[in-house]
Amino acid sequence: MPFPVDAKYIIETEEQLEVQFPLLFKEKMIKENGGEAATEYDDWNLYPFFDQSDKKRISRTCNHIVLETKQARKWNNFPLNAIAIASNGCGDQLVLIPLDNDNEKLSEVIYFWYHETGALEKVAENINELIEK
Repeated sequence: MPFPVDAKYIIETEEQLEVQFPLLFKEKMIKENGGEAATEYDDWNLYPFFDQSDKKRISRTCNHIVLETKQARKWNNFPLNAIAIASNGCGDQLVLIPLDNDNEKLSEVIYFWYHETGALEKVAENINELIEK
């Protein structure tokens, strides 16, 4: 169940991952930290930002973006500097990648990363184009 998150937890995540999340993504996550979404071919669980404000939120956000990205980076063909933002439960990830010449600032474009092949496929121009479930 998604719920709002304080922007300070997004800033903490940006500092830990040394990136800047795109504005539309941050705005959506501030309102609904996590939740479900869909692309044309699959359903996705969005990773939340780790919210340490109380025990209930800690438990609801334990599969947070930092943890899931660090795990994904252990896989052989995960894109360099990509940030995992969602899973379909089968190993595939929705990811944000840095803008062309800036490894810190992430693009609004969302990609589907195939865990078996390492291929990236653009699925949305931004988070708002994903179908809400």
